[in-house]
Amino acid sequence: MPDIPTTSQASLRITEIFHSLQGESTRVGLPTVFIRLTGCPLRCTWCDTEYAFSGGKSWQLEDVLAKVAGFECPFVCVTGGEPMAQKDCSTMLTALCDAAYDVSLETSGALDLSNVDRRVAKIVDIKAPGSGEAEKNLWSNLACLTKHDEIKFVLADEADYDWARQVLQQRRLNETCPVLFSPVSGRLAAALLADWILRDRLPVRYQLQLHKLLWGAERGR
Repeated sequence: MPDIPTTSQASLRITEIFHSLQGESTRVGLPTVFIRLTGCPLRCTWCDTEYAFSGGKSWQLEDVLAKVAGFECPFVCVTGGEPMAQKDCSTMLTALCDAAYDVSLETSGALDLSNVDRRVAKIVDIKAPGSGEAEKNLWSNLACLTKHDEIKFVLADEADYDWARQVLQQRRLNETCPVLFSPVSGRLAAALLADWILRDRLPVRYQLQLHKLLWGAERGR
């Protein structure tokens, strides 16, 4: 059995830690502390966080917890990059839960989620063909999801929408957890996606990225 890092042993490469409003998911609008881990094995065509692919700084887990505590905020979102690409991410997620934070994880779902603490709300971004990374979807992760979690599709065009609609219906995703559809900013008109959802009476939640509406592409907001 592999060794499980203790809090004192665990370290992570982090691009930024900041306090902002949650811009996505059913938690949209909630003041939240974001921990953005560095690195990602995917290269989505519409990625808006390429700056997190490399660089960052190494943090010991106890220092991360101290930094988060300083914001005095109950909600914490671990994001990336792809946070699950770092071996100590699961350890950090559990430590945050143990510290009584309400924790969410934004992940592509391309990496195994079976060891994520069940107290964490997993926000799984299923990649549509327009992302260029649809073949990376790890469908076995769906078995790890509960009503506590969420699935989102970021859609670049009508072909992506049709694909996502078929996946939604064939896999009956809305029976597992909330499902969210959102447009790629600058590539799919927001109102057009809304019209398609209404036309097809899809059991999904429509979302826009609140943080971009408020602050544009400004980092750390």
